[in-house]
Amino acid sequence: MIWSNWARTASCSPAGRAAPGSEAELADVVARSAAAGRSVRAAGGGHSFTPAATTSGVLLSLDRLDALERVEPLPGTGNALVTVGAGIRLHQLNRLLAGRGLALENLGDIDRQSIAGAISTGTHGTGAGFGGLAAQVRGLRVVGTDGAVHDVGPGDPLFEASRLGLGTTGIIAAVTLEAVPAYDLLAEERPAPLAEVLESLDGPDGVVATSDHFEFYFFPATGRALTLRNTRVAPGAPGRLERAGRAARSFLDEEVLSNGAFEALNQVATAFGSLTPRLNAVSARALSPRTYQAPSHQVFCTRRRVRFREMEYAIPRELAGEVVAEVDAWLRRSGENVPFPVEVRFTAPDDVWLSTAYRRETAYVAVHQYWRLPYSRYFEAAERIFVTAGGRPHWGKLHTRDADDLAPLYPRFDDAARVRLEHDPEGVLMNRYTRKVLG
Repeated sequence: MIWSNWARTASCSPAGRAAPGSEAELADVVARSAAAGRSVRAAGGGHSFTPAATTSGVLLSLDRLDALERVEPLPGTGNALVTVGAGIRLHQLNRLLAGRGLALENLGDIDRQSIAGAISTGTHGTGAGFGGLAAQVRGLRVVGTDGAVHDVGPGDPLFEASRLGLGTTGIIAAVTLEAVPAYDLLAEERPAPLAEVLESLDGPDGVVATSDHFEFYFFPATGRALTLRNTRVAPGAPGRLERAGRAARSFLDEEVLSNGAFEALNQVATAFGSLTPRLNAVSARALSPRTYQAPSHQVFCTRRRVRFREMEYAIPRELAGEVVAEVDAWLRRSGENVPFPVEVRFTAPDDVWLSTAYRRETAYVAVHQYWRLPYSRYFEAAERIFVTAGGRPHWGKLHTRDADDLAPLYPRFDDAARVRLEHDPEGVLMNRYTRKVLG
């Protein structure tokens, strides 16, 4: 049976499949597969655009390892250490945490991934003072190729290489995260000229530094952007105006722009490319100001039912305006048929060995293309701009870089390689993609 990812950019025909229902079963499957000389990969939610999960050996589903194992309050902080099975999907985890008065400190904008897949590929959100999901991990249980289970935490090289390592140091069985007290987000969405947004980004009084969570989108060749500024507030019932705004967002953004009408618009752009500039202008004009308040995970995460392909690079934050202007200029010059907006987010530095935000303040610039339209020329042009700016490609999104290109960008690249070699000398956990990007 053929496995394919959500974006339909990667597929494989594994020799075997397994969906262990316990850690012991997982350890047995991994050990037996390794002894038989078969490679082993875990598929997660299939939301990586790269072939990170593909294998001709044994493809694992960890979906049955989705239990909430324990919640340990951290005295004096209100925070808690939460241990969950590696296969739990983020939307399930968010609901479990909310039911206990907790939340993750930061989230990306999609919640269909498994927790193990999300941390292993470097899923992040936005917010100048906040890191990605891997930075919130405090412990892991990792199954080695011999079936041994390693319970590891900060300072252990296996932990440091595994919390973001594309599953190449072992199969993650369980994850311990530090959760924070539940909070709402007061969300303010405002359309604005792109030039004005770029001018407002930098400096101590800039919108990035003065917002808890800030991001923006712009539709190609329209000169218009939508800014999203989320402020962390105590949980509480929103007022009447905020309830109305929240309802409008749910209908317009999720059922029209992001899904129903946006799918139809992309189909028209595919059939009649000359109409795309006008269609983009219609989408940009449809954006309107709105303010609403809701629990954090409901604001951070949205459903994405319109299928697309994506490339995203992490660049030094101070270059964000310059890079975005270059991408916009190329789109205008080329006339490329792109009906999808460009997305820009910001995160804090972290100390995760292979994190794209390792020890630098980071801006993420993501380019998207509707899945039925060609994307190579667009992504190649964007990648040239990103690479020139010292960009690091998202491990789970489309790019053309290899280990020789990437090693100089990560001071701990060789350390991660040593841990992989120590724990998987035969390369049981590797595939063609991981060999390309990690060596």
